[in-house]
Amino acid sequence: MPLLIERGGMKSRWTEEGFIRVAGSSTTDGAGRLEIALVNNMPDPALEDTEMQFFGLLDGACGRIPVRARLYCLPGVQRGERAKDYLGRYYAGIDELLNRQFDGVIITGTEPKESDLRKEPYWGELAELMDWAEENTSSTVLSCLAAHAGVLYSDGIGRNRLENKRFGVFEHQRICQHELTDGTSEPIYMPHSRWNEVRLEALEKCGYSVLTKSPEAGVDLFVKQKKRSLFVHFQGHPEYGARTLLKEYRRDVKRYLRGERDDYPLVPRGYFDAEATKLLADFRDRAMAHRHEEVIEGFPEDAIVDTLHNGWHDSAISVYKNWLRHMVIRKAAAPARVAMARVGNG
Repeated sequence: MPLLIERGGMKSRWTEEGFIRVAGSSTTDGAGRLEIALVNNMPDPALEDTEMQFFGLLDGACGRIPVRARLYCLPGVQRGERAKDYLGRYYAGIDELLNRQFDGVIITGTEPKESDLRKEPYWGELAELMDWAEENTSSTVLSCLAAHAGVLYSDGIGRNRLENKRFGVFEHQRICQHELTDGTSEPIYMPHSRWNEVRLEALEKCGYSVLTKSPEAGVDLFVKQKKRSLFVHFQGHPEYGARTLLKEYRRDVKRYLRGERDDYPLVPRGYFDAEATKLLADFRDRAMAHRHEEVIEGFPEDAIVDTLHNGWHDSAISVYKNWLRHMVIRKAAAPARVAMARVGNG
């Protein structure tokens, strides 16, 4: 069952992969269909890639479950003019979201400017969104920075700064039985890209169930029921495509060459093969010897890109398939609960 995207205009990139249709291109009975809101707050350069990553993940996970997605973004996230125009054409207003109910919502993070997330200009909007999600969804996914913001807002759990960026693909183990990890093989591979973390002890103290953990990367997947909604938190990025970490690494290298960071970035772990690692080490030596932005033109992306493999794909699909099934079960049970409530009130 293909994923449907609900919005007025048809965007070629949504359809060129062949697995995504725009809502209205065919008729699908709304009964039993899951309605998903994707609140995409990623910075301008990653905005469209993030759409495709989540659309691809949902499409791969839905199987025979009909799913329709609608795009939103917090208005307080700073945008350039091109991105504002793009959002105006393909995204709906956040006020519309707050006046609707959805089966599920996925909320992404963005690149923070403040060490205290509560000082970010969009903090009030994000807090309102999470309050809405508790009452108006069956389940809420918080991705990376949004996961940190969620536990800070709900339970006052602060994040901890890491000595080095947690960057690469890491092995995780299940440490708690839960429907979201049913059927996943072990180890569970998952990509991470972050400078901060929330830790197991603080989460468990506040009633969160930690489902997966890595000796190197720490906690990844953890959950907590908040009113009507099961809140699902990822410190990692199951939605990432095979090339995403490479793009982020190249961006970090370019920032070094521009003088926007002092140290040369670490290579993402568990991601490149031996030949690619050597090519990148050779480039690093040249870049450190001749620190100019133009040096990025020699970055060996073309020689590396075809060697990359999405080793976390199966794990990501399995977890999101279980997430969709959770909402299907909740949706099917809802009429029965309503009927019982009516009988009880009679």
